[in-house]
Amino acid sequence: MMGPAHSLSGAAAWLGVGAATAAAGHPMPWPVLVVGALICAGAALAPDLDHKAATISRAFGPISRALCGIVDKLSFAVYKATRKPGDARRTGGHRTLTHTWLWAVLIGGGASALAVLGGRWAVLGLLFVHMVLAVEGLLWRAARVSSDVLVWLLGATSAWILAGVLDQSGNGANWLFEAPGQEYLWLGLPIVLGALVHDIGDALTVSGCPILWPIPIGRKRWYPVGPPKAIRFRAGSWVELKVLMPAFMLLGGIGGAAALNVI
Repeated sequence: MMGPAHSLSGAAAWLGVGAATAAAGHPMPWPVLVVGALICAGAALAPDLDHKAATISRAFGPISRALCGIVDKLSFAVYKATRKPGDARRTGGHRTLTHTWLWAVLIGGGASALAVLGGRWAVLGLLFVHMVLAVEGLLWRAARVSSDVLVWLLGATSAWILAGVLDQSGNGANWLFEAPGQEYLWLGLPIVLGALVHDIGDALTVSGCPILWPIPIGRKRWYPVGPPKAIRFRAGSWVELKVLMPAFMLLGGIGGAAALNVI
């Protein structure tokens, strides 16, 4: 999938989680719903850190481009070191390490630990990164014609405002984890969900996605999970643009309305 579809699917997924918690009698505070959806939209771009031409590679200028190059090399090295006889030979690391459930869990767990141990500035940093990515994904047309500095300013302003809202009593800093010292521990959840939704989206495309690594399947450790090839599509095709993206918007709207008890 392309960046905008990934971000839309991430936002829709978190809004769906909000609808599910509301149906279970434990609705999210509205700031958690909004912030989680934006984080999830941004996190749904992050697995493409292994691709120099991806949306995330442009998000933070030379820093993100350099990081993408490093992650690509790391992913390729891990692929070569762990491949089984049935795995194809490759020349790069795209759709390998960062497109697995293990990566999603490690990144989300690391973000939660950082939020708890690093305090307010760590939370602001996490929000800033994901707000910028959310702008790049959800508002991609505007982001492409705007300067990077304007996108960064929007991300920084959004992060500061949203952190202030969450800090207010009852607005969700301690949502789900209520023990003292566990404020913002939940921030890792939309990051894990965004990464997994990205992987599932890529699994629907022609190449599939090795979500289950390092679990071996037959003669392959990097088995490209996906539906039957007859119903897969190419990234950027009309199926993604004309069917899936409108569906994500519709489902996200329904999920958000249900999460807020509007419907």
